[in-house]
Amino acid sequence: MRKKLTLSIVSHGHRAHVATLLQQLAGLGRSDFEVILTLNLPEPEPVALDALPYPVRLLQNPAPKGFGANHNAAFRESNGDYFVILNPDIELREDPFGPLLKLAEQDSLNICAPVILDTQGQVEDSARNFPTPYGLSKRLLCRLLGRSIVPDTLRQDGDTLQPDWVAGMFVMVAHETYQRLGGFNDAYFLYFEDVEFGARARLAGCHILVCKHARVIHQAQRDSHRQLRFMWWHLQSAAKFFLSLVYMRVLFHARRKPNS
Repeated sequence: MRKKLTLSIVSHGHRAHVATLLQQLAGLGRSDFEVILTLNLPEPEPVALDALPYPVRLLQNPAPKGFGANHNAAFRESNGDYFVILNPDIELREDPFGPLLKLAEQDSLNICAPVILDTQGQVEDSARNFPTPYGLSKRLLCRLLGRSIVPDTLRQDGDTLQPDWVAGMFVMVAHETYQRLGGFNDAYFLYFEDVEFGARARLAGCHILVCKHARVIHQAQRDSHRQLRFMWWHLQSAAKFFLSLVYMRVLFHARRKPNS
């Protein structure tokens, strides 16, 4: 039976987070979604799924995959009209899907995300303008020096923010749009998949929108700022993006826009 939503959740050994999120989803009282849960790493004690009031399909990887590859694999198994990328460390204190669906259904090219709050209730910088090498270097330096980062100034229109891209922790995309865009780029591993996806989506005429009426909590781990290995992967992905044809097209499009 076709559902309105397919939620794709990937666990990298996050059993406790996944269990909590699945229970919070059950508490929403919705019957219009399915969940595809991908175990990217072996988990000796898998989460109990039998008692949940919605269908869950379990995918287990024989070897770990990257962020984009995992969600692309889940998409190929999905039945929903809308595909939702959902991090396991997202906390739902209210139902964000109603406002997001209302916004998404206005136009199949709308790619929607909620406002992301940290555990202190502060808005995270999960919705941004496209990065530049200088801007990224400045952000990294501020983090190393313990200085605050000035958030991007985003376009606004009524009840929405209009960034260039949104972090892949919670994103709703129409099935046909995700398919037309080819999903995430598997060439990236863990970082910048969402930036590159946002760039291709914007170039294809999609609208990246953050709904002010949908809010969720993100229990951020910030691995890329604590471990050198993750930092190296982050920098490799950044270099790949900045040297890509997609980024060149974004720059060209941005320079032409004021004169169009």
